[in-house]
Amino acid sequence: MQPVKTRLTSLLGIRVPVVSASMAFASSTKLALEVSRGGGFASTAITPAKLREELSLARASLSDPQDKRIPIGCGFIGWMMDSQEKEYKELLDITLDSGVKALWLSFGNDLSRWIQYIRASPAYQVHKPFIFVQVTSVEEAVQAVNDWKVDVLIVQGNESGGHGRSTAPSTMILLSEVLAALPQDSAPPVLAAGGIATGTHVAAYLTAGASGAVLGTRFLLTPESPCSTAQKSVLLATKSHQTVRSLAFDHARGTNSWPAGIDGRGVRNRIVEDIDAGVDHATVQERFRSAAQAGDADYLLVWSGQGVSLMDEIKPAKTVVEELHAEIVQALKRTWQFLS
Repeated sequence: MQPVKTRLTSLLGIRVPVVSASMAFASSTKLALEVSRGGGFASTAITPAKLREELSLARASLSDPQDKRIPIGCGFIGWMMDSQEKEYKELLDITLDSGVKALWLSFGNDLSRWIQYIRASPAYQVHKPFIFVQVTSVEEAVQAVNDWKVDVLIVQGNESGGHGRSTAPSTMILLSEVLAALPQDSAPPVLAAGGIATGTHVAAYLTAGASGAVLGTRFLLTPESPCSTAQKSVLLATKSHQTVRSLAFDHARGTNSWPAGIDGRGVRNRIVEDIDAGVDHATVQERFRSAAQAGDADYLLVWSGQGVSLMDEIKPAKTVVEELHAEIVQALKRTWQFLS
């Protein structure tokens, strides 16, 4: 299959402009490596307790463990780093020393200081990982590019699963607004994220000016994803209209420190119904814990983007990337007829 050439694929040395999102508790090093083997790129969000072990396993899995770079990224959430600064500086140091190819930062009230910390590290000078920053507004995008000089910009629209800005426009509108606001001669590769499920979707965003696309929900439906069998079953049965943006999921988990304006899109269930009905948060949290122990799918937290309707099968991550690659090429070839 012929490579798809974009600024992202040139920067990362990959064949397919597809990136698997950094998803806390839903991505893994194994998933990221399989996406890489398929020709794409992936970032993983490793739990602090397993960070050193997972990165060591990632290096050991390489055909040449002496390669300077591990061909994956690692994601970090800004507000979590702010809340445990000492611990996360140590985690960043471990990550930088490991030689991952990229660091993915998102959802912080002051990501600039963490970018400064990364670039001041001696290990950064050795490995030079790319800095990806995820944004949810034009203002954030302009700051990330002009002030922080990020290497890759991820533009996340309202259709996305998991956390995002409640008032963000659709992915296509936000991408268009961001591209219009950035300096055309010096802007980094810009990736579209949110509701993307197929290679045809990716091709559409490429023709709109993106250098690649980020998919999250699609890679949850892989054997390599640590999502449970129950969560995957829910996703396979979900249609786009059954997803909802809400703070209910975070009220259930007790994770209420996200920056202002950030909520999460997941599969609507009794968690949302209880919060909407005015059930107090302590009761919801107790029901959530009890449901987790009992395996109650009606009270299960399942993040999902709106593209979930177009997903009906669990496949290996490498296969998913290869199929997306073929679909992208086919869709791009179809556009030639309009110029003939």
